[in-house]
Amino acid sequence: MPRITVDRLADARAGDKGDTLLLAVLPRDAAAHRTLVAHLTADAVAAHFAPLVTGPVRRTVLPGLPAIVFTLPGVLGGGVTDGATLDGHGKTLSYHLLSLALDVEPET
Repeated sequence: MPRITVDRLADARAGDKGDTLLLAVLPRDAAAHRTLVAHLTADAVAAHFAPLVTGPVRRTVLPGLPAIVFTLPGVLGGGVTDGATLDGHGKTLSYHLLSLALDVEPET
């Protein structure tokens, strides 16, 4: 089965709440949404961001919207006010999520 990266199917936006990273995945079409709902799991995202994650990753498929939101605790290492990282808001980490490869056959 071929591997496909998330960036072929979606765009992503990042936000922060303390040291918790919030990632919204916005599929480009209905087929991409179905593929991502089926294959982009909380476990896959947690493994992709390990060892930065300090707790369970939560996935929320938004009802009525073509979007999936992931909550990743601890990834921002203290966040804007307490972290020593250059990207305390985690904006660049959305690109890291887009590099995640999934073992799926994309719908056409």
